[in-house]
Parts: sequence; structure tokens; C-alpha cells
Amino acid sequence: MRKSYENTQIQEDLSDETLCRLAAEGRREAEEILVTRYQRLVRTCARPFFLIGGDSEDLTQEGMVGLIKAVREYDAEKEASFRTFAEICIRSRLYSVLRAAGRGKHSPLNQSVPLDTPYLDSNSYTSGTSSLAQCNPEDFLIDREHTAALLSGVRKQLSDFEAEILGYYLDGLSCREIAGTVGKPPKSVDNAVQRIRRKVARQLLSGDLSKR
Repeated sequence: MRKSYENTQIQEDLSDETLCRLAAEGRREAEEILVTRYQRLVRTCARPFFLIGGDSEDLTQEGMVGLIKAVREYDAEKEASFRTFAEICIRSRLYSVLRAAGRGKHSPLNQSVPLDTPYLDSNSYTSGTSSLAQCNPEDFLIDREHTAALLSGVRKQLSDFEAEILGYYLDGLSCREIAGTVGKPPKSVDNAVQRIRRKVARQLLSGDLSKR
């Protein structure tokens, strides 16, 4: 028998599945807890694309749209785990937007929906997000392999400090969190990220993704 949380404060340590069920029942605070819990996953998914040339804030917002989709569409009886489903939805949103931008058919990403509390209302949830049934798993594999090859080549061009920063950055840590971990000012971390971006850009322009 399901435990009832009606008219009670929702605890932040509830399982993803329970929070999804409560969100489906209209408990907005459950949705907000999940969004907060998985913000780092969104950053982790978006950051390789930022390094390759996207806008960090815009990509994060688009990834959040994918996360909201996951919260609202997750079915515990059909999906393996919420985290897996959320990652697929986030990456699907990012790939869909980037493909559309590449075709010149997408409005500037900085015009995407704002992420103010209470996050996204249902009427602002854009219809441009493709359903998972339309996603090609091979596309995910190809894109991830391409990105992995690119970053593998770039790592050889990084200083020890930059390589350390790249690892934390791709794990979704904020610049402030990285700064606290490595004992450097946030500005030093941000400068290192910008140097990494320039090296990624040079690698892209050279067309050589084979250096390992």
C-alpha cells in the first residue's frame, strides 16, 4: 500500500520514484526537489557541448527542459530507473536543439524558457522536444564517441592543472566547487576552462580527432 503524503511536507530524502509519483499528483515541491537533485547531471550532459562551442547557460537551460520532461513522463512500471530515463531525456533535448540550430531552424538558445521558480509551467514546456520513441540510440552513441575522441585528443595538449580542472568540470562541478576542491580562486578555474575551450576549438579547426 502506497504511503500518503497528502497535506504533509515532502521530505527531500524520498526516492526518485516516489517524488515522480508525487509530482504527477500535482505536488510541485516534489518536482522542485528532483530538479535540484539532478542539476549536476544536467551540467554533466551539457558541458562537453559547451567546450565544443555552445553557450553554457543556454545549454543548461535546454538540459533542464529535458529534465522536466523526465520528471513529468517517468513511469516506474516501464522504465529501469529515473536517473537513466532523465539522462536520456536531457541528452535528447540537447541533441535535438543542436541539430535544429545546425540546420538554422532554431531561434537563439538564449531565448529559451526561463528557469525561475516554480521552474517550468506546463504551458511553457516547449513542443520541440522529441519523444524518446523518436530518438535513435545510434545517434547518442555516435555523438558520445565523437565527443570522447575530441576530448581525448585535447587532454594531451593540457597542462596538469588544466587536465585536473577538465575532469572536475566534466563531472558537473561548478567553478566555485572546483575552486574549493583544488584550492584555487574561482577566477583561476574559469580562466583554465576558457583555455581548454580555446584548445578544443583549435582541435576542431585542425580536423584531427585521432590524437590520444
